[in-house]
Amino acid sequence: MIDHIEELIKRYPALAVCEKDIRKSYGLLEESYAHGGKLLIAGNGGSCADSDHICGELLKSFIKKRTPEQSFLDELAKIDPDTGSYLADKLQGALPAISLCNQTALMTASLNDVDGNVMFAQQVNGYGVKGDVFLGISTSGNSKDVVYAMVVAKAKGLKTVALSGKTGGKIAKFADAAIVVPEEETFKIQELHLPVYHALCLQLEERFFK
Repeated sequence: MIDHIEELIKRYPALAVCEKDIRKSYGLLEESYAHGGKLLIAGNGGSCADSDHICGELLKSFIKKRTPEQSFLDELAKIDPDTGSYLADKLQGALPAISLCNQTALMTASLNDVDGNVMFAQQVNGYGVKGDVFLGISTSGNSKDVVYAMVVAKAKGLKTVALSGKTGGKIAKFADAAIVVPEEETFKIQELHLPVYHALCLQLEERFFK
């Protein structure tokens, strides 16, 4: 099995200080997926884009061809042979991940009716169950909406991972694993976040897809 985290550290030596927490984060994600869990992700601005990006890597093929299980393909064929054949050729294996940044009706309702800072927390309350993982992304670690979502996640029994920079902020204190990259400026923090979550996605793909 390829160790993508080891390769990450070789390419980005500055991230060596985060290796322990990167591996711990991977362990939490692996355990969740192995037991049928899912990943919930939230962030603002560039971190919102990162949330979507991570889902894109997990919900379809990243670098491997992810052929779905034969039993599923057989079920497709039973329902309709032509459609089943088409889908068998196109569908890829997936690891369930939800970006909490795209529910515009819910988010605008929260802004208008309640408090925009609870829009992620409300979704964690709705989607999250024990055994899932919540990943909060905040370059400062102090984004209120991400902090609130982290607290709700812990209250519901989810495992929590923080991806941040600077001192790690509040989300690092609430996280079961906190990846705090060694940068201070927002754009530099974001530049290191991308290879970290790519490595995590690659390692998960290596684990769950032959």
